[in-house]
Amino acid sequence: MRVRTTIAATVLVGLALLAGGVALVLAMRDALTDEVRDVARARAVDTAAALEAGTDPSFVTAGLDQDDDDAFIQILDADDVVAASPLVGGDPAVARLAAGESAEVTITGEDDEFLAVAADTDTDSYTVIAARTLDTVSESTSVVTDLLVIGLPILLAVAALTTWLVVGRALAPVESIRREVDAISSADLDRRVPNPPGNDEIARLATTMNSMLERLERGQARQRRFVADASHELRSPVASIRQHAEVAQAHPERTTVGALAETVAAENLRVERLVDDLLLLTRADEHTLQLQQRPVDLDDLVFEEAQRLRDATALRVDTTRVSAGRVSGDRAALWRALRNLGDNAVRHATSQVAFALSEQDGAVVLDVDDDGPGIAAPDRQRVFERFVRLDDARDRDAGGSGLGLAIVAEVVGAHRGTITVGNSGLGGARFEVRLPAIDALGAEAE
Repeated sequence: MRVRTTIAATVLVGLALLAGGVALVLAMRDALTDEVRDVARARAVDTAAALEAGTDPSFVTAGLDQDDDDAFIQILDADDVVAASPLVGGDPAVARLAAGESAEVTITGEDDEFLAVAADTDTDSYTVIAARTLDTVSESTSVVTDLLVIGLPILLAVAALTTWLVVGRALAPVESIRREVDAISSADLDRRVPNPPGNDEIARLATTMNSMLERLERGQARQRRFVADASHELRSPVASIRQHAEVAQAHPERTTVGALAETVAAENLRVERLVDDLLLLTRADEHTLQLQQRPVDLDDLVFEEAQRLRDATALRVDTTRVSAGRVSGDRAALWRALRNLGDNAVRHATSQVAFALSEQDGAVVLDVDDDGPGIAAPDRQRVFERFVRLDDARDRDAGGSGLGLAIVAEVVGAHRGTITVGNSGLGGARFEVRLPAIDALGAEAE
């Protein structure tokens, strides 16, 4: 880029200097020529005035300097040269011009060109041709041309050098960024590229690169934590299955096939659920989570989940505040999110869990309350992170895998909804889910 920019700038500056130099020479030549023409015209007019006053033509020309080779005068009548200055004595008329006309002429024995201007007397008896040499014009033009021939290349070289240095200095931070990025590997994503001062394009590029590296570092740390937590979660059921199998092998009298099969089936179900959760979250990260968009009566799902909890626990499950609520989405995914919320509430509740469902301002609002210890304000965002367990949910049997609420957040987000955590009127935590109502989405009813 530095070479291309320097070449392009040099070519453009060179063309501009060449055009400017040619224009300067031509303008100067025209100006000097006009000056010579004005002097010759004044002399021709003065000579014509002298002839009109009755001065003899030969007397007029006799007063000219014998050695003046820069100018001459010829006085013409209709047919011939009547009188002439010594420089053109005996020569024929250098030109036949009407009054006011001018022309470049040459004379015998002289290499220089002259600019001749004609003037007539009032009686048209004579035509006066006054001429001056163009030698000063040629010399001045030649001097300026020589100076330009020498100076323009120097100016062009200075412009090229300046462009090379300026572009090199401008691109130096880019080269520093390139070297730093080239040296960064997946093992040291904590490194950052140098951030030059200012707010130009390169400074913004460095800021963007550092932001990208920070995102990559966070993503890598999250991925490593995810893999480590998933591995740790999988070790528990695998270790449990192995332990029971080894006990059965070493002491067959202490267990039965049915008990061993029950244990293996339970732990296998635990592994299966964990794998399903990991697969769902992976698809969500890759934006390949396929959700059907169909009308779903969310109140039906709430009643089903409430009945499941009544059958599985001794807790009181309140659904008195559940009214109709219809959304557009994937029934299976919404059921899974609702089940995770129910399991979370049951896990922390002391004696009661409550569901509430209503439509508010074009949204279906679902509240899941429990009368447990609640969630501290600093932890209300962390609970939706993967493998996060608060202090009261460290036990892996009671606390789950730490993926339930993360799945809820992903499912709700995929349905263009929001989920928040607050204080419940029962004394514990309230999870509030807001989903667009089916009428607000403009969907057609079944």
